[in-house]
Amino acid sequence: MLRTVVCVSGGGTNLQAIIDAVEAGKVTNVELVGVISNNRNVKSLERARNHGIPDICISPKDFENRDLFNEAFLAKVKELKPDLIVLAGFLVTIPPAMVKEYGNRIINIHPSLIPSFCGVGYYGLKVHEKALERGVKVTGATVHFVNDGMDEGPIIAQKAVCVEDGDTPEVLQKRVMEQAEWIILPQAIDDFANGRITVADGKVVRK
Repeated sequence: MLRTVVCVSGGGTNLQAIIDAVEAGKVTNVELVGVISNNRNVKSLERARNHGIPDICISPKDFENRDLFNEAFLAKVKELKPDLIVLAGFLVTIPPAMVKEYGNRIINIHPSLIPSFCGVGYYGLKVHEKALERGVKVTGATVHFVNDGMDEGPIIAQKAVCVEDGDTPEVLQKRVMEQAEWIILPQAIDDFANGRITVADGKVVRK
């Protein structure tokens, strides 16, 4: 079983999609061994508790500086002994030491078709606001491995979603989650857990 830790900052809808897929047998060979959030009072930790998954809060606010937080964060992750770390709406920069420790074993979901609307400053609702401002007709979501860059790791999967007339950022965000994020993130975890994907020469290779 692939020991999997999910990191999330907010309500945890992607986390719920993962939990549901595991419990329904759509994602196999996976054990959810912990959910980590940088915020204490978020629904994601409640979702974890409701399904018997250890819930952990570790916040940069509780440390004098970011270096101390990074050390504590990495130490907590190591305690869980993960084979895979999933960033499901985690709005904390991953420490370089963690990227090095878990190379090609950290994946992230981003609410756009990378390389569009990604990088520094593009997260959450801001991504959809920028997409609508630009007037794109198609957006979507991307699952990718995490490297030292911001949203620059090898792409695992993408799914397109149409932008409709009258969309608000909130409406578009919900459609992207329902039609893309909640589908491709569990699929990517299942592919990783069952050895169907690997990384070679900076690109994802499917077996």
